[in-house]
Amino acid sequence: MPLKIAIVGRPNVGKSTLFNRLAGKKLAIVDDQPGVTRDRRYATGRLGDIDLELIDTAGFEDLSDQSLEARMRQQTERGIDECDVAFFIIDAREGVTPLDRIFADILRKRDKPVVMIANKAEGHQAAATAEEARVLGFGEPIHLSAEHGEGMSELFEATEKYRQLVEGDFIEDEDEGEEDDETKPIRIAIVGRPNAGKSTLINKLLGEDRLLTGPEAGITRDSISVEWQYEGRTIRLVDTAGLRKKARVQDRLEKMSTADTIRAITFAEVVVLVMDEANAFEVQDLQIADLVEREGRGLIYAVSKWDQVEEPQARLAEILETSERMLPQLRGTPLVTLSGATGRGVERLMPAILKTYRNWSAKVKTRDLNDWLALAIQRHPPPAVDGKRIKPKYMAQTKGRPPTFVLFASRAYAMPDHYRRYLINSLRESFDMPGVPIRLLVKANTTNNPFDEGAARPSSSAPKARKPGAKPAHPNRVRQKPKAEGGAKAAPKVAAKAAPKVVVKDRTDAARAKAFRKGGPSTKPGAAGPGGRSGKR
Repeated sequence: MPLKIAIVGRPNVGKSTLFNRLAGKKLAIVDDQPGVTRDRRYATGRLGDIDLELIDTAGFEDLSDQSLEARMRQQTERGIDECDVAFFIIDAREGVTPLDRIFADILRKRDKPVVMIANKAEGHQAAATAEEARVLGFGEPIHLSAEHGEGMSELFEATEKYRQLVEGDFIEDEDEGEEDDETKPIRIAIVGRPNAGKSTLINKLLGEDRLLTGPEAGITRDSISVEWQYEGRTIRLVDTAGLRKKARVQDRLEKMSTADTIRAITFAEVVVLVMDEANAFEVQDLQIADLVEREGRGLIYAVSKWDQVEEPQARLAEILETSERMLPQLRGTPLVTLSGATGRGVERLMPAILKTYRNWSAKVKTRDLNDWLALAIQRHPPPAVDGKRIKPKYMAQTKGRPPTFVLFASRAYAMPDHYRRYLINSLRESFDMPGVPIRLLVKANTTNNPFDEGAARPSSSAPKARKPGAKPAHPNRVRQKPKAEGGAKAAPKVAAKAAPKVVVKDRTDAARAKAFRKGGPSTKPGAAGPGGRSGKR
């Protein structure tokens, strides 16, 4: 039975854009103008392997009269009453507005499950502003970009929980999100280049010839999902088609297989990158690993066909050095050497996967984070940019899977990338999270704690600081027509009573400029201005 979803929120936050993406086609009209959608629209959709019945609603307006907006509000409320789960969307660029708070109160009175979504969360600034949605009381917001499809895997995880809850096979725990739910299958994608030994490895793990194998490259075309029990834990293994260089993918069928493999990486929790020992960490392997890191999945390196290596220790040292040098953003990723044909080393793969999964789901206490931050700053202070030092204030973890942290600091815009990388590597080393991508958002410091409801948002009317690298005004520049406070032209300044009125002259007229210098202040660059020392006493 499809899960009935109502997409709700105030006008122009991206409800219809998300509706079209989940439906897989452009059914609803989308425009920058608010108030385009008026009636409820129904469609069937799909998120991963979850069947959905979608309800697109009009933007919520706080009106109760007989106007058109009030009747649109009634349609939205009926959609909420019909749904199983409500997707409550806010605009991450604008943050929480008073209308969002009013709508949150109405959703609480309806007593429906709510998934909090911060849409338009592209970029670091919008992602940091999206955390304000916590004050609405619906838990941690999902950072989403319905326009570009970012954050769909996080939306899938939240929706899957409510699907199980509606169908009655999910037990909600008070500590859910903090502790690992052992009843939920761990989704593991086995990826790599063609003929690297992916299907052979899965067959060896299962103990049967479940997947077709052979010496020919490109046997696997579809992403095949297989469920398996390992030490009482359900594991969902996904065998994928080999990924070749984009320039070599010409066949239409291979293009679809490649898209299916990338989709499997997106919805996986841990990815095992299988490489042939003879050419491990070639360009295509590096690109696959970088894709996994950008998607925020846990990663394991599996070097196959290890039974054919003549000098294992020397070859292993060479492979480890290459991985550290070519993929510094994934420093410390576990590497397992094995042979899918003989079974040598396969028993070490699953413990490494489970450890990476625990690290990927890890939560760090705020106090421990700030103790670590003080030591990290003491060991390596932040640099001074434009003569002013960046001052980190405090830090908090906003989510897991992958671990995401927010650092509040003065002059956050000037934080250089190399210092951000230093903090990420120190986090990974200090809290033992190898092989896990870490997200670090740097946000401008405020006087109030941003996780409190009464936190004040920084004023958008504050003067903008000069961007790093921007050139200052030329020292020889002379402002010849100053303006008064009211916007009118300022009257020329009058010197002492005995001195004549000073008027700015045309600097191209040499004779008049010379006469002016005798009776008033100099206009030469660097000379004293009005009120300074005169040229002759």
